[in-house]
Amino acid sequence: MEDRILEVQSLKKYFPIKKGVFSRKVGDIKAVDDISFYINRGEIFGLVGESGCGKSTTGRTILNLLEPTGGSVTFDGRRIYDVEENYRLSTEEMALMRRDMQMIFQDPYASLDPRMSVGAIVTEGMLKHKIYDKKEAMEKAKELLELCGLPASSIKKYPHEFSGGQRQRIGIARSLALNPKFIIGDEPIAALDVSIQAQVLTLMQDLIEQFDLTCLFISHDLCVVRYFCDRIGVMYLGSFVEVGTSDHLFENPMHPYTQALLSAIPKSMPIEEKQRIILQGDVPSPANPPKGCKFHTRCPYVKDICKEQVPETKELETDHFVSCHLY
Repeated sequence: MEDRILEVQSLKKYFPIKKGVFSRKVGDIKAVDDISFYINRGEIFGLVGESGCGKSTTGRTILNLLEPTGGSVTFDGRRIYDVEENYRLSTEEMALMRRDMQMIFQDPYASLDPRMSVGAIVTEGMLKHKIYDKKEAMEKAKELLELCGLPASSIKKYPHEFSGGQRQRIGIARSLALNPKFIIGDEPIAALDVSIQAQVLTLMQDLIEQFDLTCLFISHDLCVVRYFCDRIGVMYLGSFVEVGTSDHLFENPMHPYTQALLSAIPKSMPIEEKQRIILQGDVPSPANPPKGCKFHTRCPYVKDICKEQVPETKELETDHFVSCHLY
């Protein structure tokens, strides 16, 4: 077994549905529904799926930014929480743990406080954790900004003075300020112009190597995760349908949903033959997911057992896991 920095077991995050004058609970939106996976130290793990499948909620729940409904998360050999055992780190312990676990948010406009200067944004964590005094923190901030492709003079400016790509670089510098071991990138290039996306991705790749980071990279862009990630988990309606190495998933996709996603990727050469798999129907509501396999309402290979029984997750080849009754 390789050195695992993160282990997620049976993670669940449900949002209650309330109705009426007295806000009585009438159901749950099952945003994340019983997922388990691990990330090895130094690895980039990709999380992909359609919008609304629970990718971002997974990332935020792992970091305890959202209250988990069930399951456990272990980071660097230490449990952050275990809902079933009613265990969680104290507020003070979690604050210390956050030094090693940081996040790059999707929206570079909403994630930076417009009232704070860039210097204050990047140094906030360093000063709060008392890693440096104010002068040392400012010098460190200048160094990080330059590493992220911005001039040191940027520390005196405010977020509104920068473009979207530059703001995301500020967000990246902030995430590195505490010298973390693990970073979650929540669709960090989705809100950027196409011309800027490649620059930010290259920057992230260089910084991950330079700082010896482990990364959970959340994205809906399959072309990006293929070349950026070591292993990939495919989510559908809050659950994993397939997990494997990048090579496994793109050269030998086994789940019908993964096959459909990959068939939608535009070919680099128009003359290449491609069989497009068109899925019928809409994604079911996470408030009322289908019985049995959640994908059976759209699956072209659906069988009777799919409508009744949740498929087991099977390891069909080394490090290639699939949840499907076809196998």
